[in-house]
Amino acid sequence: MLLAIDIGNSMVNLGIFEGERLAANLRVSTDAKKSADEYGLTLRDLLVLNGIDPSGITDVCMCSVVPPLTGIFEQLIQTYFKINPLTVTAGVKTGLQINYDNPRDVGADRIVDAVAAIDLYGQPTIIVDFGTATVFDAVSKEGVYLGGAISPGMNVAAEALFLNTSQLRRVEMVAPDSAIGQNTTEALQSGLVLGYTGLVTGMVARFKKELGQDAKVVGTGGLADVIAKEADVFDAINPDLTLIGLRLISVSYTHLTLPTILLV
Repeated sequence: MLLAIDIGNSMVNLGIFEGERLAANLRVSTDAKKSADEYGLTLRDLLVLNGIDPSGITDVCMCSVVPPLTGIFEQLIQTYFKINPLTVTAGVKTGLQINYDNPRDVGADRIVDAVAAIDLYGQPTIIVDFGTATVFDAVSKEGVYLGGAISPGMNVAAEALFLNTSQLRRVEMVAPDSAIGQNTTEALQSGLVLGYTGLVTGMVARFKKELGQDAKVVGTGGLADVIAKEADVFDAINPDLTLIGLRLISVSYTHLTLPTILLV
């Protein structure tokens, strides 16, 4: 079995694959203060509670946008699973051509998402990832990663309002019945949910002008479904896009390195 690990700013997303099938999807909160032993014990307990034998894990592929946790997870995988994990960084061959001023600046999760989107939906493709940041990525019809755009995530924007104002409060991320809110809660929901819907539709329209109107639009991340209810902008919603990309890279990397291993 393959253990895929996506270390994000807010959550660590874990996927266990049996071949191409995602057998389990687990989440733990991101905490850079936790040790390798704390995460290791938590991870093993989660696997057991979900009926998965940790000794059945034979490969691990991971990506991280939290540098302090990258080494911690590499250490815990080596300690608790006796495996050297494949960490997706600038030096790992993903098969994706990157057209960026400095390819090393591209977040690993963005590359992994692009690999999965190309395999599942073809190209040209626009990927919208709703996480701590709302990230737009573009893949050309030739399958080249072109770059994208980054904006604050909905939850980050909401938290900024709450922390920097005296009378505004946290609200549930659902769209109100009307864009014109009749109270503070509805006004906040309108500005956040409908406002971000406008952001997404506007950015997708701009991306399509540059990529072509036939570009597929793929949404992923926790709030993709919220936006999808308010705008017919997505061709597909795939919450497991990053995990699938990690599986594809793991398989591809194994095939690429196998001849070298045999020669050695």
